[in-house]
Amino acid sequence: MSHSVTAGTTRTAHRVVEERHCTRRGEHDIFSTPNLVLFLEETAIEALAGHIGEHQSSVGSRVDIAHTAPTLRGQSVAVTATVTEVDRRRVVFEISAHDGVDEIATGSHERFIVDLGKFGARLGAKSDALR
Repeated sequence: MSHSVTAGTTRTAHRVVEERHCTRRGEHDIFSTPNLVLFLEETAIEALAGHIGEHQSSVGSRVDIAHTAPTLRGQSVAVTATVTEVDRRRVVFEISAHDGVDEIATGSHERFIVDLGKFGARLGAKSDALR
């Protein structure tokens, strides 16, 4: 499996928190943890995009974050995913998120680079097993 991902590869993405990203607490719509996790995964995927082949993708295998501060609907959030370790197909990211006022999350995320053909065959076999 060939790829050019190296430690230090970084991607920062920005998103305005919309109602669809929120949960309601009291009178406030705040950025939900599941939507934060989705955003950090999307940022890590984007970080890998220019470093893997067209026949490759990545799958998440671990997320370990502390969501430490609330973010209000309408605020802009920046998530940074920085590669800290590459071990063959396994890529580990350090994650941080900031909403312009507070650091709202820190942690790590792990992904595996997969060959889409092999992965598709595996999913096909699993689908067949369900019939």
